[in-house]
Amino acid sequence: MTGELTRWEPLVELGELRGRLDRMFGMADDRMPAIDIVRDDGNLVLRADVPGMKPDEVKIEIEDGILTLSGEHEESKNEKEGDYVRRERSYGAFSRSLALPAGVDPRQVKAETKDGVVEVTIPMPEEGSNEKVAITPTAA
Repeated sequence: MTGELTRWEPLVELGELRGRLDRMFGMADDRMPAIDIVRDDGNLVLRADVPGMKPDEVKIEIEDGILTLSGEHEESKNEKEGDYVRRERSYGAFSRSLALPAGVDPRQVKAETKDGVVEVTIPMPEEGSNEKVAITPTAA
């Protein structure tokens, strides 16, 4: 038995613990799509990375002013090496929700997918007047 000293790296162990807990509770961050939201010509445009997903695997719903982007993807691949077959399956589901600005008409929202990115175009409602109004209270 050798008396080697090894350096303890507590942050590495905490990262490993978090990964195990995330997998145990089904909260793997790698399945959550990255999103960007930009203003473009009177619209909000949401872009989300959904690589390898078909349009019918992505669901976009709007209810009570909340837009929910969700999806489910299952992929399988077979490889034959020597006398055995190895099968690898990948499965993932995600759901992201965000509040829309007041006055957005859900029937005007459009979406399309291209090259692993879903793009949701949300027409912004007409903004009210930005003029300053002074209101003087009256005595009752």
